[in-house]
Amino acid sequence: MEDAAEAGEQDGDSKQNGSVREMKKGAVVLIVIAVLIVILAASVIGRYNQLVELEETVDARWAQVENQLQRRADLIPNLVNTVRGYASHEEQIFADVADARSRLLGATTPEAQMQANSGLDSALGRLLAISEAYPELKADTSFIRLQDELAGTENRIATERMRFNESVQSWNTTIRRFPMNILASLFGRETKAFFEVAPGAQQVPQVEF
Repeated sequence: MEDAAEAGEQDGDSKQNGSVREMKKGAVVLIVIAVLIVILAASVIGRYNQLVELEETVDARWAQVENQLQRRADLIPNLVNTVRGYASHEEQIFADVADARSRLLGATTPEAQMQANSGLDSALGRLLAISEAYPELKADTSFIRLQDELAGTENRIATERMRFNESVQSWNTTIRRFPMNILASLFGRETKAFFEVAPGAQQVPQVEF
């Protein structure tokens, strides 16, 4: 009887010890899982913050481009009025410039602004080319001053365009790399368009006096 009781006690202790070991193992597994979740969450948060920083940089660089586009748009009315004083019959060109300027100022997205700017580049180039046929216009001090201001603005636009495109390249490259591409897809982030130079746009301010 005593042997049976002792055997029963040992069996109970063995089961209890086994339960304790299982509980410890379970606790270790839970701790490991929790650590992995924390590490994964920290990684996701870090990468998401990186996306935010890159996107903020792109937006900030585009804001600088917008400032220069606005500066150029502000110069255009005075330029048109000066040219009109010598070539009032060129109404089609004046209308084209006004229409292109309105489209640029009315554009609400970078993509729309880029497209509208391309049209303004073309119209502005035709406006400036008028001076070749009017020596008096080329010698007008107001036209010369406006031309100089426009050329300076074009240079600033080119500089800000380059900086913007660099930030876009960094953004596009980052969200295409694994595993960032998965995170970007989950949060609906897509590649951004470069601000391309319109054909002939580089010659817009290059009218010779």
